Amino acid sequence: MKERCSESNLINGLNKQRRVSSGAKAGISWLYMSEPKAPTPEPAFVRWLFVELFRLAIGRKELIDCEPMAVHIGLIGGGNISETHARAAREIPGVSIAAVYGTNQDKVARLSGEYGATPYANFPKFLEHRPMDLVAIGSPSGLHAQQGIAAAEKGLHILTEKPLDISTAHADELIDASQKAGVKLGVFFQDRFKTDLIRLKQWADAGVLGRLILVDARVKWFRPPSYYGDSRWRGTLRWDGGGALINQGIHTVDLLLWVCGDVSAVQAVRKTALHRMEVEDTLVALLEFKNGAIGSLQAATSAFPGYPRRMELTGSEGTAIIEHDRLVAADLRVVPNDFQSTGDDRNASASSATVSDVRGHQAALTDFIHAIETNGTPRCSGGEGRKSLALVEAIYKACASGERVELNAN
Repeated sequence: MKERCSESNLINGLNKQRRVSSGAKAGISWLYMSEPKAPTPEPAFVRWLFVELFRLAIGRKELIDCEPMAVHIGLIGGGNISETHARAAREIPGVSIAAVYGTNQDKVARLSGEYGATPYANFPKFLEHRPMDLVAIGSPSGLHAQQGIAAAEKGLHILTEKPLDISTAHADELIDASQKAGVKLGVFFQDRFKTDLIRLKQWADAGVLGRLILVDARVKWFRPPSYYGDSRWRGTLRWDGGGALINQGIHTVDLLLWVCGDVSAVQAVRKTALHRMEVEDTLVALLEFKNGAIGSLQAATSAFPGYPRRMELTGSEGTAIIEHDRLVAADLRVVPNDFQSTGDDRNASASSATVSDVRGHQAALTDFIHAIETNGTPRCSGGEGRKSLALVEAIYKACASGERVELNAN
């Protein structure tokens, strides 16, 4: 993987261009050199796109004294989510799909053909493919750690779909393997890159909501029987690890932890109310946060016709409400100047598993590549991804025991 141009080379190149205004130089400098991990309403890929547009505007490819980095990605899994990963990668300059591995050869062949990649039916041979810098894992959840460990042992960086795996024991093995191999590990929790959700976290961190008192999160979605019936792994303990909570609800679990802080104890109940499968399609949990707040979480794929995800955060200074990832209300004693919803998300997640808007995955992938380039930490690293899995495990334990479960400090 070639080294991307350094900040100093970029800025020096800008300074040599007499045809560019000082304002444009300053703007590009800010986009490129701003801290990528700081919460900001602009996704990280904007700085890359800005540079590319700048090059086109002045008609000079020799703007920078080094070649842009080429990033080669291998896709693990040939299903819908791997296609989402491929579409997201295609939108990032310098990024290409090098190879695709999966068990359904028709899907693998189609995906490889569309993106100019090499198809593989043999996993060890896939891992030997070069050039390949990182893998994006979109296989059944119960395979994430196993496949990620194998990739780490070949020196490949790993960006996996949620969850990190279906158990913290396996997740810990993957984290250890990536650290031992010196490769980056991240999880596709794209909510962390959505403008209104970033703003909500900024408000919580800055005390705009005051002392957090009450949290309410509802994932009342619907999936038709075919969603489970046509899949060999969805809705199974062995490969999915559970149902509506670990598959659909885990994005909201991650968001609650990211915005509201750690949970100290849980109580929960689950049911298989609508679908014929061995795991839950309906779950309600009571959460006790370490900061003293209490909250409720509903996760379902049984709520026809499916409703937008909704979160309500109430603090001593008022309430903020998110619906379908849009900030729809800020009933606060002092309303911040930046209260304006962007309407970021266009996916019909409440009623469909299809991802039509890949901007969240694109931003997560861009952030991960930047972490590789700079030897930094992805916004959602393996350690961060483990937190939501640990909470899911505790909720399932509470469901099974009928008792209040305290979470380990780790």
